[in-house]
Amino acid sequence: MPDVKEFETANRPTWCPGCGNFGMWQALKQAYQEVGWSFEELAVVWGIGCHGNGADFTRCQGFHALHGRALPVATGLALSNPDLHVVVEMGDGDGYGIGLGHFAHACRRNIDVTVIVHDNQIYGLTTGQASPTTEQFMKTISTPDGVLEEPVNTLGLAIAEGATFVARGFSADPAHLTALMVAAMRHRGFAVVDVFQPCVTWNKLNTATWFRDRVYKVDETGHDPYDKNAAFALSLSTYHDLSCSPDECRLPIGVIYQEEGRATYGDGLPQLTGPLWRQALRPRDVSAAMGRLG
Repeated sequence: MPDVKEFETANRPTWCPGCGNFGMWQALKQAYQEVGWSFEELAVVWGIGCHGNGADFTRCQGFHALHGRALPVATGLALSNPDLHVVVEMGDGDGYGIGLGHFAHACRRNIDVTVIVHDNQIYGLTTGQASPTTEQFMKTISTPDGVLEEPVNTLGLAIAEGATFVARGFSADPAHLTALMVAAMRHRGFAVVDVFQPCVTWNKLNTATWFRDRVYKVDETGHDPYDKNAAFALSLSTYHDLSCSPDECRLPIGVIYQEEGRATYGDGLPQLTGPLWRQALRPRDVSAAMGRLG
């Protein structure tokens, strides 16, 4: 099975020094090694954003999708070839913005894919506009007087709409993040790991230090991830106002919710017994239908 270095290409990362994408990239490569998938078994789909540059740095079968459209592509891959392990990398901007509808429907369908969200709470690639997870009242180049809306409760949305594995990680804790990614990849059903990561260039609020002072591991508090009501309640502490101190702002990381045994969308399609390219064609006589058109 490939090791960490074999998932790298000759292209070197071009992210800003200090970007949380570096920690996430390292954790992902480590997770791929630990789950033990071969290159033929893994397919990765990227959205558009700084994270999407990983398509150039990661050796694997992959597809760099349109902005916000990573999940439809991943759904097609997962259903047309059930032998593949499909991983999606998307950002808070494309995945929770223009792609939010795709996200909600993929959750409720329980598509068997793993979604890793690069959540830096800003549009980094396009120079710092407010994203759906930007803190309320934060000033950005697109909201010079501050963001009016509360941020999307992404964890709560995933739980409410039917995702069967919901977790949050922190890019500056790669060992913990790797363990979350491995658990998500081994889960059968729709698994999402939303990852807090600093954007050192455009988000001067949610820095690595800011997160480090506030995150705590839920598995050290006795949280039961199989308790849906407790998980949803925990999701409500996702974001806080700009002035909150580390004592006031406590941000949970770890497995927030998990459900085993629920049927995936693919389970309802028994005709998809394997990759479509392996299935024999079944020609049908369509002359009667064509005649009615005439």
